[in-house]
Amino acid sequence: MNFRKKPAAAAAGKGTRSARPEDQKLPIASTFAYGFQHVLTMYGGIIAPPLIIGAAAGMSSQDIGLLIAACLFVGGLATILQTVGIRFFGSQLPLVQGVSFAGVSTMVAIVHGGGGIQAVFGSVIAASLIGLLITPLFSKIIRFFPPVVTGTVITTIGLTLMPVAANWAMGGNSKAENYGSMANIGLAAATMAIVLLLSKVGSAAISRLSILLAMVLGTLIAFAFGMADFSKVGQGEIVAFPTPFAFGPPVFEIAAIISMLIVILVTLTETSADIIAVGEIVGTKVDSKRIGDGLRADMLSSAISPLFNSFTQSAFAQNVGLVAITGVKSRFVVSAGGLILVILGLLPVLGRVVAAVPTPVLGGAGVVLFGTVAASGIRTLSKVEYKNNMNLIIVAASIGFGMIPIAAPAFYDKFPSWFGTIFHSGISSAAVMAILLNLLFNHLKAGNSDNQSVFVAGTERVVREEDLKCLADGDRFEGGRLIDCDGKEVRVESSEKASEH
Repeated sequence: MNFRKKPAAAAAGKGTRSARPEDQKLPIASTFAYGFQHVLTMYGGIIAPPLIIGAAAGMSSQDIGLLIAACLFVGGLATILQTVGIRFFGSQLPLVQGVSFAGVSTMVAIVHGGGGIQAVFGSVIAASLIGLLITPLFSKIIRFFPPVVTGTVITTIGLTLMPVAANWAMGGNSKAENYGSMANIGLAAATMAIVLLLSKVGSAAISRLSILLAMVLGTLIAFAFGMADFSKVGQGEIVAFPTPFAFGPPVFEIAAIISMLIVILVTLTETSADIIAVGEIVGTKVDSKRIGDGLRADMLSSAISPLFNSFTQSAFAQNVGLVAITGVKSRFVVSAGGLILVILGLLPVLGRVVAAVPTPVLGGAGVVLFGTVAASGIRTLSKVEYKNNMNLIIVAASIGFGMIPIAAPAFYDKFPSWFGTIFHSGISSAAVMAILLNLLFNHLKAGNSDNQSVFVAGTERVVREEDLKCLADGDRFEGGRLIDCDGKEVRVESSEKASEH
């Protein structure tokens, strides 16, 4: 399946026209400004996994800080590889890479299983290399991702991210005394209002930078009310290069590798969906070769990341939303964001500055950001043909299935761990269901009919025969009014009033 290719818009300033929208080049200042906006959008997400895993491993705050710096550094390198690309590696799409949330629970389980952080690193290396070998299989699934599947997945991505935005808006730490306070939610609301107001401004540059500017202004508001703390920015090293295998050599355990391999399968599924989603948003061609190159970049980055004390890498869905809301489709903007991540990984002091952005500020921007992802999916679904087919039930069942782990996070707790690992992700759940139902109803046509269920019938408008008998030749509707053949308005009455005459 080929996605519709749109002509690339002329870049502002020194930009040049390119055959592909994602190849557009912007002025250096704009490129890094938009790139920094991508970093701010995903910063909270990329530092959360090392915080959780480091705490589970009983690490000191200094060691956890090392993990965070390593994740920023590797995420930046992985982003550059994915966006710039080399032969066989990199989709050359505006995708930000970072530590995948999909493997957090599995890594914590490995740590608690006695293997420690070294067993986590060993399992990531081994499972990622296996994933690298099987990427050709995943790259062949492109024809099974028509708009009814991609639109469903994109919509689900946005919906599954909303709890993240809500948690950020409440403060991010459920154990904090001010979690969910009016102050936190008020700050998030103010940030969201700034995003909306800046988006309405006539200047295209300000509108596109609305997320970044809102975060800056939101942070200033927080600082004025004593809700932003910059006191720790000057503490710690200014420059620090990630030490290879800082926690010792990796340990390879069979059980840990098998568990991590399931995570890799989930990561491949989610990254495939993200590649297709961003291709749809950008309006560029995404084929099996491009998906394969993107997945190989994912797996190569994941396999190398433990060398620098990091974990599995995957595309960040929230940044797909940023591409949609800003309309900036250039992959070089994201490459600049990757370079900023590398610098943040080498300069912990800059990372501490970004970390000082209050979580409610991120939450306020995230509501608009993640909602835009869902809206993009709905826009894709609006192009789907629902007449005399089962596409409506494909969408309904897939989104509903994807919402189960969001609505009830403990739903799969009693299931086998491998099953829970896959389906605890709403994105993976919806993707698997949409693909299977699309195969069942649109590829395995045996037994299909033109009217298979009430859902099909419900997709068409119906006019009663007796209503048509009331119309005369030349009658027409204009502006919601019924006009007869002589140009006079015909009075419309309720059935009750009509029966009185």
